[in-house]
Amino acid sequence: MPTRKEQTANAQTNSKQDYVDIKMGDHDLFVKKGYDMMYTINDFLLGMWFLIGSVFFYFESLKEWGVTLFVLGSVQMLIRPTIRLFHRFQLRKHYENEYDRKQ
Repeated sequence: MPTRKEQTANAQTNSKQDYVDIKMGDHDLFVKKGYDMMYTINDFLLGMWFLIGSVFFYFESLKEWGVTLFVLGSVQMLIRPTIRLFHRFQLRKHYENEYDRKQ
């Protein structure tokens, strides 16, 4: 017997957008677990680059390396939202295809 959520996410009775939104909500936490490790590694490296870069600024001979690490950290700040967007697009595409198969 289908659960209430399964009945709500029935591909025959809901619009494609409603179906995808419901299914993504049901599985988002499960699928997101695979991306959490990437987020954590990215955040750890980001913190390291800025910390080491900051220490390098105390030494005149290392300032150029400090700037390089700040630039690297700034680029890495763009990685997390890129991972998040990729995750959302991939999940949405999966459920749109599932909806189309059930039609």
